[in-house]
Amino acid sequence: MKKFFRTLAVIYLVFFILILGLVTYGFYMLPNKYIVTNSLNKNIKINNFLKVKNCSSLSFKNTTLPVDGINSKSSEYKNIVFLDFIPIKKVNVEYCSDQKVFPCGTPFGVKIFTQGVLVVSTCDVKSEEGSFSPAKNSGIKKGDVILKVNNVDINTNDDLLKIVENSDGKILNFCILRNNLKFNVDLKAAKNVLDEKYKIGAWVRDSSAGIGTLTFHDPETNFFGGLGHGICDIDTGDLLPLSHGDIVKASINGVIKGRKGVPGELKGYFIETEAIGKLLKNTDFGVYGTLKESIVETQPLAVATKQEVKVGPAQIATTLEGIAPKFYNIYIQSINYNEDLTQKNMIIKTTDESLNNKTGGIIQGMSGSPIIQDGKLVGAVTHVFVNDPSKGYAIFAENMVYNSELPTLNYKFNKAS
Repeated sequence: MKKFFRTLAVIYLVFFILILGLVTYGFYMLPNKYIVTNSLNKNIKINNFLKVKNCSSLSFKNTTLPVDGINSKSSEYKNIVFLDFIPIKKVNVEYCSDQKVFPCGTPFGVKIFTQGVLVVSTCDVKSEEGSFSPAKNSGIKKGDVILKVNNVDINTNDDLLKIVENSDGKILNFCILRNNLKFNVDLKAAKNVLDEKYKIGAWVRDSSAGIGTLTFHDPETNFFGGLGHGICDIDTGDLLPLSHGDIVKASINGVIKGRKGVPGELKGYFIETEAIGKLLKNTDFGVYGTLKESIVETQPLAVATKQEVKVGPAQIATTLEGIAPKFYNIYIQSINYNEDLTQKNMIIKTTDESLNNKTGGIIQGMSGSPIIQDGKLVGAVTHVFVNDPSKGYAIFAENMVYNSELPTLNYKFNKAS
């Protein structure tokens, strides 16, 4: 009898540890929100053991709100259950209409102008009082954005230079943006003994330019999304605060092959300087804006929800020469639902011999290349593994589309405000 109870206790203990492990897994590794579309009007199956219960009985309603023109969408809380009956985690389920976009894989050039000027470093000014940095001494740091000086907007490096050089040693009031918080500091510029000009001891940047890959385009609204991650400053690593930006046509004219420890790169150039579109948002999920005209000729594909993505074969569309994208085979090795990993939702591996021979795998400039699986847009390439260029990270298409923060695009995708 004692042996029976001892065995029963062990069974209960194992069961308790299993449930505790599942709850911990659900809390840290599973998202707090799922999106369900018309074609997925059924239970959300996460794996063979976990699913979101009772989604199949819901109807999809798109009631137009005349006040702001944004379509409503229903949502409710559901339980993720283990073995169809043990609740693990409560999640929010949102119900939207099926949506389609045109996958791109096309190179584009971007010219981005910052909101204010970005401090990329501080340096000493050699003055009669000694060598020091007025900016650093006042508390200004690398990564700060200078928005105003003496209540005058600063939009370019020249704007700042003129005010500082004409300050005549008087105290200047700087409006600083740091981590989305604004504050003011006072400082007095130092006169440089080398050129007799006033300086604050800081290097700043007001613009950036480069080439990336478009992920999707919607000709109905003219909106696009690209890169799968934001444009960050090369020195600070921080997201560049966007004032405005232009999109221009670009062409790929060379490939630097990646190898272990040395990432490769697509080389390209701007075909023309005239803008073909506007950059409106620079976010952690990608860059977004409008195009004057469609620059791709592809068939529209449905946007997959994250629960539709699966481990297995897929394709990427990317451009290795000129302006026309081609499809290459890849394999989605793993999927991570952790919501803190905004751009690293999948690990992918290039399996296409022609791609690997030319690039070594994933290289810089391919960020934003759309990933197609089972006839749907499931994601976009974002990063390469430096020690293994055949592997990299990718973002869910759902994250790119539904986090666009563009009112018109959100209307298109029935995202209620």
